[in-house]
Amino acid sequence: MSSDTDTDEAHAIGAHATNPRATEAQAAPARATEAHATAARTGEAITTSALHAAATGADTFPGVLREALNRRGLSLERVSERLRVRGITISQATLSSWQRGRSQPERARSLQAVDVLEEILELPAGALRSLLGPRRPRGRTTPPDAEGAALQILGEDSVVEKALGARFRHFNQETSSLMVHDIVRVGESGTLSAISTTNVLRAKRAGADRAIFVLSFDDEAAEPVDIKVTCGRLAEATYLKGLKSLVLEVHFGRELAKLDTTVVSYAVEVSPSETPATHYERWSRTNLHEYLQQVFFHPGALPADCHRYVRDKVGEPPRGRRRIPLSEAHDVHVLTSRCKPGVHGVAWEYGTGTAGTGGP
Repeated sequence: MSSDTDTDEAHAIGAHATNPRATEAQAAPARATEAHATAARTGEAITTSALHAAATGADTFPGVLREALNRRGLSLERVSERLRVRGITISQATLSSWQRGRSQPERARSLQAVDVLEEILELPAGALRSLLGPRRPRGRTTPPDAEGAALQILGEDSVVEKALGARFRHFNQETSSLMVHDIVRVGESGTLSAISTTNVLRAKRAGADRAIFVLSFDDEAAEPVDIKVTCGRLAEATYLKGLKSLVLEVHFGRELAKLDTTVVSYAVEVSPSETPATHYERWSRTNLHEYLQQVFFHPGALPADCHRYVRDKVGEPPRGRRRIPLSEAHDVHVLTSRCKPGVHGVAWEYGTGTAGTGGP
């Protein structure tokens, strides 16, 4: 499977539903990059950056907490359990919010937990508490547009968030997608062979000059082997094997004026995977004027049945399931006008003796 996170959406194709939560080991930035990172090229040098380096925040409460957790090799579950043994109940969700900077300890019980955390993580007394900022105003607050909208669809601790690290909080805030056309190609073995995307973007503010895209793969054997950008310039291509995700940064070649539009087109060829693909999904955090999905099948791996569906968010059960016909060109497509936020997918099933079975 492969999933792609663009400016306002992402797409996925796979043998099983995309796992929206990676393991705790994958969550640590250092571990996510330890396996290997490969830079793809399109006629010019492409830098391989340490995506998570900025996320360490060594002089902030969240950064020191994350660094200490990684150093000690403790999962949030184990830390929560050690606090509970000492009579302090702090959930994993709260600990996650603390280490990501979305909230901070303020109540008496939380501050007591911070003191104990310093002992558990073998930090000097006051190392964490001294980094806490002023109390935050109470009441409901509106999260940043980019992060808040993405979290509503992806949920906490998604693969996309882990792949982008510190960039997730503000990624692609300067643009929004108007139209998207995805083309997925399935090979003779029934596995993913290539994905291409054309994305029409509009600048929300003057000066926008780039966009970030994330493609994730379900099968570890499926890795990007070639990347071509036909509209835009590929400035970065980093493959994070631990997250099975490819991060692309595409520059527009100019700074856009407010409300100006540009087109980004790219294609990714994929190495043969081990498990046949049975679905394709794109998530969108904003309304799209139009979205076109196409899946082309090799004549030797034609599905017995295809259908479309929608999910309100990643990981939720599909709804609105409807059959779609296979054309003479061996493809299926779904055209959606005024495409609402959510997860939009196509799934297929193979008959007995062909590539595989299953799907959402």
